[in-house]
Amino acid sequence: MTDRPSVPTLDALFKLFAAHPWHGIAIGAGAPQRVTAFIEITPVDTVKYELDKNSGRLKVDRPQKYSNQSPTLYGLIPQTYCGAGIGALCSERTGRPGIVGDGDPLDICVLAERSVLHGNVLLQAVPIGGLRMIDGGEADDKIVAVMSDDPAFGSLRDIGDVPLTFIDRLRHYFLTYKQHPDQTSSQAEITHVYDRAESYAVIQRAREDYRAKFPELEGLL
Repeated sequence: MTDRPSVPTLDALFKLFAAHPWHGIAIGAGAPQRVTAFIEITPVDTVKYELDKNSGRLKVDRPQKYSNQSPTLYGLIPQTYCGAGIGALCSERTGRPGIVGDGDPLDICVLAERSVLHGNVLLQAVPIGGLRMIDGGEADDKIVAVMSDDPAFGSLRDIGDVPLTFIDRLRHYFLTYKQHPDQTSSQAEITHVYDRAESYAVIQRAREDYRAKFPELEGLL
């Protein structure tokens, strides 16, 4: 009788292969009050990187054409998805029917005192609010968070604690980073700057959208 090779356990596979940043890394047991963030770009990047959804690798989306650079660490929250639920929440909050999610993981901006010089890293983040952004009729929320235990920003608990000039810098970046110098208008708009409680609602809705989109992955982590 020929011995059959043993089937590796899920735990063994995680040890052998790198986890996919979107699907293979847990959002964290403390979510939505504390979440894992996968950082794609940093304030020093002059190239916009983003996650390749199929491979889980970072890819070059495009060089930053103009002078804009992200004011914060910027990335995504694993095991979230901006689908029908996120679109419906945006419609509910803005009174605009027909908004849909943008079909991407939920974005997160993380304030940190220390410089992180490259992306493709994980960190623990504490959400304190967010920006309700609509881009081409699609909900594209930006959760605003602080790095957990950060010596300068870690004590902030709500977006109202952040200086308004810094929030304005974030708003300006997202409204203009794709904009040609001759453009006088943008297809993107930020309708609200919302507080910590609303950021929790957005994260929970994005988790529900993820479960609906990828039911086969439920319970694997």
